[in-house]
Amino acid sequence: MTTDTEMTSTNPYPQAEHMQSGYLSCQGCGGSMIMRHCLKALGPDTICVIPACCWTIIAGNWPYCSLNIPVMHTAFETAGAAASGVRAALELKGKNSTHVLAFAGDGGTFDIGLQSLSGAVERNEDIIYVCYDNEAYMNTGIQRSSATPEMAWTTTTPTTFPKLGPKKNIIQILTGHKIPYCATANVAWPLDLIAKVRRAAETRGTTFIHVLSPCPPGWKISSEKSIEVARLATQTKVFPLYEVINGESYHINLEPENIPVEAYLRTQGRFSHLKKEDIAHIQQRVDYEWKILLQRSMMEPFHMNM
Repeated sequence: MTTDTEMTSTNPYPQAEHMQSGYLSCQGCGGSMIMRHCLKALGPDTICVIPACCWTIIAGNWPYCSLNIPVMHTAFETAGAAASGVRAALELKGKNSTHVLAFAGDGGTFDIGLQSLSGAVERNEDIIYVCYDNEAYMNTGIQRSSATPEMAWTTTTPTTFPKLGPKKNIIQILTGHKIPYCATANVAWPLDLIAKVRRAAETRGTTFIHVLSPCPPGWKISSEKSIEVARLATQTKVFPLYEVINGESYHINLEPENIPVEAYLRTQGRFSHLKKEDIAHIQQRVDYEWKILLQRSMMEPFHMNM
């Protein structure tokens, strides 16, 4: 595991830009920063598939687009299938070096698009799937998704009836498919995100990157606090950074600081209703999940003797 300083001091930040000014995101939007970093990693020879999500709006209204690459807008549930079709068409044309990037929110990944994603991963389609996870259906009014954290406020889980049960572990679902490469990333560590997207591009088959994406309106934070809050999510072990190779070999990328989860929760209005016992419960769950991740990182990957 590396330290926070090492995570931010390796490799120069790419200078080329593939996003234009004038994109239509909210101030402090994590999703817009994540797209920018992904395209810096992949370069202009990339086709982006975007299902219904915030980025359907952020990209701009036809005939204009804030991205300097081809973009295919598709239905909410079809990112995995649409990206598979783009890859098949490119292979027919002999354009095997072009990257196919599926870029979807948590609603189009954890929920509505899960079947399509599962099918693409099972077939091992040669695509890169990035989920920018803002932990709710932010584009349609901040409704809960299965990525919404336990006890968080949304418009469909008000403070009098907050969400019960933990956030879905999408990485574990994908490692169950024995996906060649999947990873978590955080917009607060852009060089780590860029490195993981590049590794995904170098890996044959389906690759998946789950990126935490702060949303100021949905999380009830100030727009200038987006990176600070996102950084706390990893430092408190709520959102650890790690990679999984072939669904078996776990590598933790950053050793978090020993900061209580309360420091993260108290920065956000969506958790302002929590009582001390609620925070203690969340701390216990975070500690348990971190312990499981550490155990997995120490296990030898499975090798079949043929």
